[in-house]
Amino acid sequence: MGRYKAVIYDCDGVMFDSFEANLAFYDRIMVMLGRPVLDRRNDEQMRVLHTYANRDVLAWFFPDRDEFAAAVQAASEIDYREMVPFMRIEDGFVETLEALKSRVSLAVCTNRSTSMEMVLRSFGLDPYFSCVMTASRVANPKPHPEPLFKVLSHYRIEPGEALFIGDSDVDRRAAAAAGVPFVAYKADMEALARIDRHEEIVGILDSTGSDH
Repeated sequence: MGRYKAVIYDCDGVMFDSFEANLAFYDRIMVMLGRPVLDRRNDEQMRVLHTYANRDVLAWFFPDRDEFAAAVQAASEIDYREMVPFMRIEDGFVETLEALKSRVSLAVCTNRSTSMEMVLRSFGLDPYFSCVMTASRVANPKPHPEPLFKVLSHYRIEPGEALFIGDSDVDRRAAAAAGVPFVAYKADMEALARIDRHEEIVGILDSTGSDH
């Protein structure tokens, strides 16, 4: 295996514990449209809102065309900055970015659409990432490989020269389709490696070597 030149992070559930922020966002849409708030005990609802791109989430909750259009409009009226206080950076993440920044390129590949840059700025993380790929910048969000292909193209590297750290089957499927080695964060699924702490990624790079 060649030396890794880039580490690519999913956002929600990896960089941040954003469960409460995502739930608050979609609950607000439900209220705006006269629907009951979501049931956090409904595992399928929670999985969908936490892993898929915004429009795909809304299409899942609002399959009727007119209701979907109303939901998209409602979502556009919400200022996501009001959700940021519900987000928490994962333990050890900033320290790991500090350890990696001189060794590899750092990127984000997320199914968030328009809020990612604002979130990065809010937490002072934007200087670390030289490529931020969101659902709004591709025709096909994850689990399609297009977002990862665009990150690879940005750095002009081969799939085997990057690591993608994710926490969902959507992430795993995108990585597999793109041929990018996958690292599962706090998740038990097929992967090159499974980690429970961010700093473990440094050990993976140490064991294989890495160049910037």
